Amino acid sequence: MNKTEATPLPFQVMGALGAIASRLEAALSPMGLSLAKFRVLSRLVSAGEPLALSTLAEHSSCVRSNITQLVDRLEADKLVVRVNDPHDRRLVLAAITGEGRARHDAAVEALARVERDLFPQSQRETLRRLLSVLQPES
Repeated sequence: MNKTEATPLPFQVMGALGAIASRLEAALSPMGLSLAKFRVLSRLVSAGEPLALSTLAEHSSCVRSNITQLVDRLEADKLVVRVNDPHDRRLVLAAITGEGRARHDAAVEALARVERDLFPQSQRETLRRLLSVLQPES
């Protein structure tokens, strides 16, 4: 029995996820992004409009204080700006900037290259089916 066979499958999956996350982080690094920053930019791009920080926090599965710090960093990098909600003066929204969109688009390309490098086309559908078992609501 080799070392991989002796390791429980869930731990193998977690190890693989860690390795994949490292590759993705490395691909994003030249753009000054992390997976967390990319996730926020992606949410803003897909929404097509500024979003409340609470909405970003829900989407990112993190608490409001964490999303506030993350948006602070994105704002310092000039990738997002805070704007007032036109319907509720108490709310502050995050809006993606032109530079944020450009970096997001470059990141999408970089992540697609990593995906192609990691997973041959012939194996992607099988992997998607296996992952759907782990994440039935995705």
